[in-house]
Amino acid sequence: MTQNEWILAALKEKPLTPLDALEGCGCFRLAARIRDLKDMGHNITTRSMITPSGKIIAQYVLEEKIYD
Repeated sequence: MTQNEWILAALKEKPLTPLDALEGCGCFRLAARIRDLKDMGHNITTRSMITPSGKIIAQYVLEEKIYD
């Protein structure tokens, strides 16, 4: 399974953080993989998440497709 495939499968289950991707598939560059998936047409949004220690990290969410 490629990193992009793993990330897309994970996003279908829940929001994803860089730490999730690192632990799940060894991806050090989640933002680059998210760009790949967006370029393929997936509707992924980026949200800011504050950790308990006060650090701000990115959290990616796969949005549902809206059909006309």
